Amino acid sequence: MITQFASQLAKILTEYSSPIQPGEYVTIVGNASTTGPLVEALVEAVLRRGGFPNVQLAAPLSPDYCEHFELYLCLANDQQLDTLDSTLMHWVEVSDALFLIKAPSNTAALATIDPARISRWRLTIRPYSERLMQRYNEGKLRWTVVGWPTQALAQAAEMGLHAYTEFVYQACGLDQPDPVAYWQAFRDRQQRLVEWLRGKQHAQVKGPGIDLSFDFGGRPWVSAHGTVNFPDGEIFTSPVEDSVNGTVAFNFPCVYLGNLVEGVRLRFEHGVAVEATASKGQDFLLSTLDTDEGARRLGEFAIGTNMGIQRMTRNILFDEKIGGSIHMALGRSYEETGGVNQSAIHWDMIHNMKDGGEIWIDGQLFYRAGEFLIE
Repeated sequence: MITQFASQLAKILTEYSSPIQPGEYVTIVGNASTTGPLVEALVEAVLRRGGFPNVQLAAPLSPDYCEHFELYLCLANDQQLDTLDSTLMHWVEVSDALFLIKAPSNTAALATIDPARISRWRLTIRPYSERLMQRYNEGKLRWTVVGWPTQALAQAAEMGLHAYTEFVYQACGLDQPDPVAYWQAFRDRQQRLVEWLRGKQHAQVKGPGIDLSFDFGGRPWVSAHGTVNFPDGEIFTSPVEDSVNGTVAFNFPCVYLGNLVEGVRLRFEHGVAVEATASKGQDFLLSTLDTDEGARRLGEFAIGTNMGIQRMTRNILFDEKIGGSIHMALGRSYEETGGVNQSAIHWDMIHNMKDGGEIWIDGQLFYRAGEFLIE
């Protein structure tokens, strides 16, 4: 069945994740050298469902989608670095659905780029990110970030390409007898969790390496079950911006824009990360946190729920979904969870909870060592 990976994935993406309707304009973004089979399968699936596919194979969004992105950041002058590619805004305005295939040929493409230049580019692209989220929140645009195996991702995960492909296949639930039914049941299970959390106020997170508290003040928790990301598996909210207090020493490496940062430790006071250290990559960490005023606040708190993902791969699309983990994102929050923090960054950092970590909600034990304890 693995030989039919692309067609099976395209089917679930266009029928479950983002059901394509006749007449819809669908933009497919991928890396020219790595995504051919899935792009072709998506074009076929979109056409068969009556949509109009628009394929873009060099989108200047990140190394995931653009082979020459490293060259751009190396050589762009100030005017070029500060100029947003107008085609990006065009896609956001005219598309009914976006499929963004994350398939880099080199996961370390930006490792030697000056962090200040990366931060400057993040500010340049901010109007694109904000308009995408605005149209998404208005219900006018669906977008799905899709994982696809490459040699670079397999090597980063310290796996062979065949083993990594099998890993992605299983993480997507494509090894299930009926993948669509599997994801529908996954969605229903998570909806029950977020319904239980409705109207609650306060969270305490305790365990090895973490002692953190925050209010979410009635803000909703959202179930991520394979529509915006695929594969998927998390429930998340936005902490009240000035309520986060405590410390966390992340026990998984933190990767952002191809930069590996290890041993990250943060201390929060009244919502702000007032201390930030790392055993490796501290300069990049501090430079990123100084991008703008919102970069030192938490925009997201989430619990990973995909039990088909049980190992670190250094690919955030998969790693933040690890069943038995939590993650927190510094920077931009999501309007759908009531967050108001604004930033050019959104950096997810992951912490394993299987060694006895607990989450208490309004004084009730909600989660322990990777298991939900409520009915």
